[in-house]
Amino acid sequence: MIGPGKYDALCTIARELAHARGLVVIVFDGEYGSGIAVQLEDDPELVQALPGVLRKIASELDQDLK
Repeated sequence: MIGPGKYDALCTIARELAHARGLVVIVFDGEYGSGIAVQLEDDPELVQALPGVLRKIASELDQDLK
């Protein structure tokens, strides 16, 4: 998952519009199929935080669906 992917340009636009240090874009059945794009500043703490943030989001989604 390192390096530009099929939705990297979309992720760049969204990150810049949000003035964000990092952004995750998940696409379902988009123009290039389904995919994910992740962009993070070169900050070890931010990179290390990503898995925990994604787990928290997944857990919250699970709870919302119950």
